Amino acid sequence: MRLERRKKGSAIIVYRLPWTWKCSKLLMKGIHAGLNAVAAVLAIISLVAVFDFHNGKNIPNMYSLHSWVGLIAVILYMLQLLLGVSVFLLPLAPLSLRALLMPIHVYSGLLIFGTVIATALMGVTEKLIFSVKNPAYNTLPPEGVFTNTLGLLILVFGALIFWIVTRPQWKRPKEPNSILLQPNGGAPEGVDGPTAVHFGNMDKSDSELNSEAAARKRNIALDETGQRSTMTK
Repeated sequence: MRLERRKKGSAIIVYRLPWTWKCSKLLMKGIHAGLNAVAAVLAIISLVAVFDFHNGKNIPNMYSLHSWVGLIAVILYMLQLLLGVSVFLLPLAPLSLRALLMPIHVYSGLLIFGTVIATALMGVTEKLIFSVKNPAYNTLPPEGVFTNTLGLLILVFGALIFWIVTRPQWKRPKEPNSILLQPNGGAPEGVDGPTAVHFGNMDKSDSELNSEAAARKRNIALDETGQRSTMTK
């Protein structure tokens, strides 16, 4: 579980590390997907190990909040991975769909990461309560102090990842030739200033040309109707 958590955190910030900004976007996408895939494999191995351990010791499965939240996190993580690979890694989805799903992809990734942190904290606490008997956990034995310290380090790790992801100065600069259409029909992402105005003017000029063409067609139709009525008279 700890390896899975570290892999997930590394995958989240892979675009935010300044020394990776010189690498191509396609390479970083591959690294991002690869780290998430490794984390997914580790999560599956962890689930299999937990169920085998519980079944071998005749311990009931899926009764605690820790197990519920953990299973939900794994399911959401698999769906997130499949969506990311099919929409953002493979060149199949249109740019408008990518632009529409990108905010959801980013938010769900952070949500799943926060859920994994919460699952880990609940798991270490549950293990201490069930395992540390003599001396009891409430007497703060060395095992309890060590595990509590580990939990605090997990919390600090999660807070650090969230801080890096939410800082604008850590955001990967846009590549000069990358243009991503906005889902609302606005100017493409990465295009601003005079270029954005140019795209807006093109939209306006296209609409004006379409309206002028429609007006011409209506005038021609009226002229033909008038000529036919004159000939019949």
